[in-house]
Amino acid sequence: MLSTVPRTTLSRTPIARTSFANARGLNVGQRRLNSQVVPYGLVGVARALDETSSSTKTVSPSLFTHEFALSDKVALVTGGNRGIGLEAALTLSEAGARSVYCVDVHDEPGEEWTKTRSFITCMGLGRLEYIKGDVRDQEAMWKIGERIGDREGRMDVCVAAAGIFLIGPSLEYSAQDFQNVLAVNTNGTLYAAQASGRQMVRFGNGGSIIMVASICGSIALEPTLPSVSYHSSKSAVLQMARSMACELGPQRIRVNTISPGFIKTRFTHFLEEDHELKSKYEGANPLGRIGRPEELRGAFAWLASDASSFCTGSDIIVDGGHRAW
Repeated sequence: MLSTVPRTTLSRTPIARTSFANARGLNVGQRRLNSQVVPYGLVGVARALDETSSSTKTVSPSLFTHEFALSDKVALVTGGNRGIGLEAALTLSEAGARSVYCVDVHDEPGEEWTKTRSFITCMGLGRLEYIKGDVRDQEAMWKIGERIGDREGRMDVCVAAAGIFLIGPSLEYSAQDFQNVLAVNTNGTLYAAQASGRQMVRFGNGGSIIMVASICGSIALEPTLPSVSYHSSKSAVLQMARSMACELGPQRIRVNTISPGFIKTRFTHFLEEDHELKSKYEGANPLGRIGRPEELRGAFAWLASDASSFCTGSDIIVDGGHRAW
């Protein structure tokens, strides 16, 4: 019975109560910090009710010029050479970010990245930069964050999208493969969040950290796609985000995850070669198809911007309804 479990005495001491309040952001100073009004003022119905001038005055909508806009913002995206990471980088650029830094392990960016940068330039948007970096190296990632902070004078958004996927039966899965997947998917996500979060704290502007998880962090796809390492790593990312969200909220740093379902990337290219398996996973959601990377753009734009200013510690599921069944 729960009633027989002795209650902790730590919460009864003044020091413990103060520490708990500080950790949860309950002291007055932190509440004031969190209640600051955004620089562009009132929006929505509050703005409409505050409008006292004549009805003939011309006013402009604010949803996409203020709440969803990333004007003058700086972002770091891991796994940004291609796939979901590159899609996120382009999204942030189109939303108005002045600089988006794509970190990936390759010496030079690939053709997809180069063409995307040219596309951004043609639209007259901000800079898309490439930095070679290994998300498994904590010290290196912290230095990358510092370099960006020194150059830009701020850090506003992080998208931790770097990841790998290795299939294999759990009872035969090698220790090396297991460690390799966790090193990128779990450790690498933490190091990216640290690299950007430290700069967010440094400049005091708050920020948004977005970790790319997966529906595999909540459900298992065995026996057709056994990967105990991938499932474990993405489950860890979900809890990592919740933990960091609770800790960093008082500093106006929000931490959320996006859990995609099956998205057409290099991870799912094998489905094109196995029509039976492809049909199985197309039929595993109510929309009856595999998703496209661009269908994550709305979630990235929302979580990165002030439009989601009251959202932290949440997991945004974009899976065509896979988990609804």
